[in-house]
Amino acid sequence: MKDYQVKPGSRLLLSRFDPDDTADYKNTEQGKEKAKAVTGKLIIRLSELQERLYANGSQALLIVLQGMDTSGKDGTIRNVMSGVNPQGCKVVTFKTPSAEELGHDFLWRVHQKAPAKGQIGIFNRSHYEDVLITRVHGLISDKVVAQRFNQIKEFEELLSESGTVILKFFLHISKDEQKKRLEERIRNPEKRWKFNDGDLEERKLWESYIEAFEAMMTATSADQSPWHIIPANHKWYRNLVIAERVVHALEGMRLKTPPAPAGINFDTLKIE
Repeated sequence: MKDYQVKPGSRLLLSRFDPDDTADYKNTEQGKEKAKAVTGKLIIRLSELQERLYANGSQALLIVLQGMDTSGKDGTIRNVMSGVNPQGCKVVTFKTPSAEELGHDFLWRVHQKAPAKGQIGIFNRSHYEDVLITRVHGLISDKVVAQRFNQIKEFEELLSESGTVILKFFLHISKDEQKKRLEERIRNPEKRWKFNDGDLEERKLWESYIEAFEAMMTATSADQSPWHIIPANHKWYRNLVIAERVVHALEGMRLKTPPAPAGINFDTLKIE
């Protein structure tokens, strides 16, 4: 599997990453079926590892999903996490802050939603919205943006030192692919509920968002919380890469099945 990780301290340019990339899997029916078969095995492995994570209760996994509108955050969760036990996984979406949330620092509401030990937490959009939308729309100054970058790094460092493994994925699609997906939402009555007039206004700011994403990932990709640029024009390949990264992270925790309760002889135990 190709390494799509953003090296800490490196200057990121998204133009260097091909959103159409499928690595060694050709964009043919045969290539797609091969990739889907591998993804299926990874999802089974993910289910096994998640059970160990839940049973151990000693570490947590936080998955952060960011990307342009229609980049596939919902689809990633629906497909990659399809075998996960809901008891051990929680999806959180951060929308416009409430009055109460605005009365605190911008990370206050986020820290409360960080996964507990034994859990997988998924942020469908995240604390990074506060250095994206706010920046693109000129709601905060460059000075505040720089401060928030540092505060986010310190926050993620705290989570990491407390036993949370952090994976951050930027779902990278092209502007043409976004156009195609927005048009599909308009045509398909089953998907129209996802459409918002604001999507078209935000699309006009495409280049500003690209610059904001580049600055964000350049400033906040760290050894303990790296960003991964996921080619997302092809949903089947997106799912494969993210499933592989999640399984790799869980395997890196070296989780073992907890021992049975002491003092019980399971070889002779009988249930009447």
